[in-house]
Amino acid sequence: MGSDRIGARFAAVKAEGRPALVTFVMAGDPDLATSQAILDGLPRAGADIIELGMPFSDPMADGVAIQLAGQRALESGQTLRQTLAMVEDFRRKDSQTPIVLMGYYNPIYIFGVDAFLAAAREAGVDGLIVVDLPPEEDGELCIPALEAGISFIRLTTPTTDDRRLPAVLKNTSGFVYYVSMTGVTGAAIANRERVGEAVRRIKAHTALPVAVGFGIKNAEDAAFIGRDADGVVVGSAIISAIADTLDDGRPTEGTVGAAHGLVAELAAGVRRARG
Repeated sequence: MGSDRIGARFAAVKAEGRPALVTFVMAGDPDLATSQAILDGLPRAGADIIELGMPFSDPMADGVAIQLAGQRALESGQTLRQTLAMVEDFRRKDSQTPIVLMGYYNPIYIFGVDAFLAAAREAGVDGLIVVDLPPEEDGELCIPALEAGISFIRLTTPTTDDRRLPAVLKNTSGFVYYVSMTGVTGAAIANRERVGEAVRRIKAHTALPVAVGFGIKNAEDAAFIGRDADGVVVGSAIISAIADTLDDGRPTEGTVGAAHGLVAELAAGVRRARG
């Protein structure tokens, strides 16, 4: 069901003549109840696909905003088991919106790969993005995930050349995530025109949808990147909108609405991406 749900959503937005809006939020940020409320309302706000971050103490690709979100989540007591429970709770209300867990291998390894995949499939997880597992390590998690019916979504970057690309794409499923810059999340895209060139180059090697993330901050960015991309991924901007409402790290009355309000603006951006 995992890859079917992702594939169905990309097919649906393609039929509408627009890219998908892929939103990232950190599970447990700023606390479990608030995070669940944010997650549950994302589809109504306009999210087509949801990436749910698995908080980890030592991230390597995350900028400051997402690092702080992960710290807030861990300090509030968030665990991987609770993150899976959030997906399960979401699925009681929404059986159609794809959810992709994004993070690092260490928490999954500690949980146990087989146990994690079984629990993730049972909860209703559609895909995984695990930043620190290259194709050479596909036997660790990628292949078992595919065998369990869970898509394994691979990252490509501006430094992934045509020699490396086939190895990266070999076992990728669901969609390809193109990281628009060299660096961490939250920075600005230096050359937006080159993003379109990169998307077209990747699509020459695969029939999978290509979603672009890193550096997309507002509706204007989403509309521009969405001209060429099959999906537009926004994370740090949403996390920052949440953080700006917090009072000493605790949620306020405006926290949930701030996240959903920005997502609604981004959704309007992707809807005008192709005129």
